[in-house]
Amino acid sequence: MNVTLSTAESLRSALAGLLDGLPPTQAAQAVERLIASYRGDTPTDAPVLRDRSDVVAYAAYRMPATFEAVRSALAALRAAAPEWAPATHTDIGGGTGAATWAVAEAWEGEAQEGGSGGGPRTIVLDWAEPALALGRELAGASGVPALADVEWRRSRISAAIRIESTDLVTVSYVLKELTAQGRSAVVAEAARAAQAVVIVEPGTPDGYARIIEARAQLIEAGMTIAAPCPHSADCPIEPGTDWCHFAARVSRSSLHRQVKGGSLAYEDEKFSYVAATRFPSVPAPGRVTRKPQIRKGLVLLDLCTAESPEALGRETVTKRHGPRYRAARDVAWGDEWPPEPTPGA
Repeated sequence: MNVTLSTAESLRSALAGLLDGLPPTQAAQAVERLIASYRGDTPTDAPVLRDRSDVVAYAAYRMPATFEAVRSALAALRAAAPEWAPATHTDIGGGTGAATWAVAEAWEGEAQEGGSGGGPRTIVLDWAEPALALGRELAGASGVPALADVEWRRSRISAAIRIESTDLVTVSYVLKELTAQGRSAVVAEAARAAQAVVIVEPGTPDGYARIIEARAQLIEAGMTIAAPCPHSADCPIEPGTDWCHFAARVSRSSLHRQVKGGSLAYEDEKFSYVAATRFPSVPAPGRVTRKPQIRKGLVLLDLCTAESPEALGRETVTKRHGPRYRAARDVAWGDEWPPEPTPGA
């Protein structure tokens, strides 16, 4: 076991090994076909990933981006509830387990009762057996202790879903594949069964719309929002005018560059998410909702804040703000941002 590799590095290494023996053209064609399926507007009632070649190609292409998006969402949850750690975790529609890798990293080394290597005890549910088989294979070869105990369970992700009570539920890039009834049922079951729920969707207008729908449903079920929102009031964005999303930096593999025809060593994964809890959490008082605009002597920040939950705001931070200006120059899209100090306070 190579204990020097981080979880992210272990994932990249495992995925690179997957493509050995798979002709590059075949891998690229499989990815292009699967992307077309996922970008379609019609929810499916059968697994999109049909066989091992499908799963290998799509895992190599999509797992790093899913991992980084879920990793960012979990970091926000941890910031809101730093003392909390899940003992159990269910990954609904987890496929090859990208979200499970992110959970293993987030609570790495935090020993849980009944586990052999620390971290939460995880069940991955998916209806595609080839995806589960590959996920099991990757986890087993990872050298990550928390992944050794994962249970990979075939289950139909539909309106009939039922799961065991658990501390944490993740649902990443799944809701788009479901009917409206299926989406509602999955979110309702996650809210019923879990102490914390993290849902991630693509950072597109329709992905954000699904997140807002799920957010309202989680609040209706008695949960409170831990991230990214600074409050559990209605989202201040007027429907159809904008959408809330964030970005995670992803290292690009040769397969990424081949399919997209690009040469950069990275890309930014755009995603929308919500994290909700049944235990106390402290959301960020404010969050940067767009890439900061840095200009000569000033920084423009677009913000969602607990102080003004009814509308998005903009703060202009100039050199005269001293330490706040220096902090603003370093702040990134999606980061927390504290309220401006009251003069004389």
